[in-house]
Amino acid sequence: MTAMIISGKQISDEIRSFMIEEVKDLVRKGVTPGLAVILVGEDPASQVYVRNKEKACHDLGFYSEVHRLPGDTSQENLLALVNKLNHQESINGILVQLPLPSHIEEKAVINAIAVEKDVDGFHPVNVGNLVIGDDSLLPCTPAGVIELIKRAGIEISGKHAVVIGRSNIVGKPVSLLLQRENATVTMCHSRTANMAEIARQADILVVAIGRANFIDASYVKPGAVVIDVGMNRLDNGKLAGDVDFESVKEVSGPITPVPGGVGPMTITMLMKNTLIAAKRHHRLS
Repeated sequence: MTAMIISGKQISDEIRSFMIEEVKDLVRKGVTPGLAVILVGEDPASQVYVRNKEKACHDLGFYSEVHRLPGDTSQENLLALVNKLNHQESINGILVQLPLPSHIEEKAVINAIAVEKDVDGFHPVNVGNLVIGDDSLLPCTPAGVIELIKRAGIEISGKHAVVIGRSNIVGKPVSLLLQRENATVTMCHSRTANMAEIARQADILVVAIGRANFIDASYVKPGAVVIDVGMNRLDNGKLAGDVDFESVKEVSGPITPVPGGVGPMTITMLMKNTLIAAKRHHRLS
């Protein structure tokens, strides 16, 4: 058996095509969604991510600002820039690229971003609203995971979902979003006993642990949906997920590849959050 491949690129392109028309409609009404990205330092991976976000803005017709700051920028100066962007009318979304240099307190920067412009969905108010089920800007990668599952025609309601990984960025929020879709959710992590046994109970298995090819076929129930959030750089320079794709695809049902699975969805959901923020700001939604 060879599993159905869930193409994040194809689904992302479909969402973006719809967004392009939405943006054109907003522009006709005098509104151009605006995203500001702040990059501190010269981390190579972060520079690639920021370039991709800049390109996405251009492709969708957004207004875009990228603020590239030296690595020794003080926390005070970074917070001053965030405050300026909070009050800038042309900016609807603010993203500070993580990780930040060690002398800057990440939490202080996230907390400084205006809740309504927090298009990463990391501000404690947005996180709290997610927990209690209220409307909020959702964290991009978890929201992308849910979109992938639903747009692949997979029913979530009533299913047993197992999430491996409990990070604030992916594991915890994706478990909450799966519960919102009426799945029964089990979370596993580094201290979980009998992880493979628990994982084999999953109808939907979401893996976000940051360990290349860690999940093999022994963790997967035949026919289960497998969503691989991992993005690991191997010694040979190639990218690999947290799931051993070649072995797992022989057992699983629909599965996401790496690259080309969850990755393309993250920036698309960031753009979607910025569009939502622009519409809310101008009371158009």
